[in-house]
Amino acid sequence: MASERQEEVLAVARELLARDGVEGLTVGRLAGALGIRPPSLYKHFASKREVEAALIAEGLEAHADTVEAAGDGLAAIAAAYRRFALDHAQLYRLMTERPLPREHLPAGLEARAAAPLLRALGGDADLARAAWAFVHGMVQLELAGRFPPDAELPAAWRRGVEALEAAAA
Repeated sequence: MASERQEEVLAVARELLARDGVEGLTVGRLAGALGIRPPSLYKHFASKREVEAALIAEGLEAHADTVEAAGDGLAAIAAAYRRFALDHAQLYRLMTERPLPREHLPAGLEARAAAPLLRALGGDADLARAAWAFVHGMVQLELAGRFPPDAELPAAWRRGVEALEAAAA
């Protein structure tokens, strides 16, 4: 369980991340926003990566809550995944653009986050990974502004989900 000061550090880190992006979440900026010197930050977290891991764990929990609330259908899960990623773009980037700090995550969290896709696809782990790659790739391209302006994203999402559902049938 995090101390009161650790919670304060994480609250400020969340704000910096949302405002300045992954690149803006630095030890110097975090310490400055807290009104402390950078070395003092290490009294509360061993490293910047530990702060990021705590944010990632929070993000995975919130993401799992969002996707679980969507229900069991693949279309609803994909829509919830997309909505979460677009609503929390910088947190999503932090959660997905680097290796997952598994050693710093609560036990079972990664499996919980994956469970809705696995259930929706009849327990087929390979197909669930393919579905995750599809939704993640679509979101990443959308966040990066890589689709042409005339792209019919709802149609692309629908076709991708339909293809995955057909593969599961």
